[in-house]
Amino acid sequence: MDVLHFLFGVFGNATALFLFLAPTITFKRIIRSKSTEQFSGIPYVMTLLNCLLSAWYGLPFVSKNNILVSTINGAGSVIETIYVVVFIIYAAKKEKGKILGLLTLVLAIFTGVALVSLCALHGNARKLFCGCAAAIFSIIMYGSPLSIMRTVIKTKSVEYMPFFLSLFVFLCGTSWFVYGLLGRDPFVAVPNGVGCGLGAIQLILYFIYRDNKGEAKKPISRSFLGDGSRKNPPREAVGRTSVDDFSVHVTFFAASSLITC
Repeated sequence: MDVLHFLFGVFGNATALFLFLAPTITFKRIIRSKSTEQFSGIPYVMTLLNCLLSAWYGLPFVSKNNILVSTINGAGSVIETIYVVVFIIYAAKKEKGKILGLLTLVLAIFTGVALVSLCALHGNARKLFCGCAAAIFSIIMYGSPLSIMRTVIKTKSVEYMPFFLSLFVFLCGTSWFVYGLLGRDPFVAVPNGVGCGLGAIQLILYFIYRDNKGEAKKPISRSFLGDGSRKNPPREAVGRTSVDDFSVHVTFFAASSLITC
């Protein structure tokens, strides 16, 4: 049982790392164009909160035998921090202020949870408090993949839902769900069970609409991708950033919701 528990945790770490790194496509574009364009920074800030809460929950003095939860969410916290910093650097002034304000709120929430759990709670009460905090924020964020699935059903096209990202969403959710079951930890099993189900639905939708992947992507002008002289992408470019757009949702959902406890 302990060996299986460990193996599923390692596999969950591997699939989760893939999902954390998925938005590098988006951020290469942001850095190249020197603009955040139409992308939102909110998913990355909220993912950071989920990673911080889950990494805290996995620490030995909060919950036992969950160190693998802490390792991947600790790595995720670093990765998401880099994303948030890059986004703030290249965001417009109004968007920069909004993201900085949200980041301040996120850090305040995490600090509050950490201080309360350390100073006021002990034993099972500490585990219950931290686990509930992580699970609640995780489940709240399950609205993100629903928007992708709604788009797929509406357009009858999987253009905005690449197969391998959907597959890793399912594998990540499944591995952490089993990890939670084997460890008899509902704070890991329940959110990831929901994530596993949603990942399965994404795969089912993919196979239903796999023969329709939308129109061919239109080329994006060099002036937009190269020197960043254009603050916003052409209208046709906004509608054709399928992988980048999906990466935002995947980070928001899989790299936070599926990996959290």
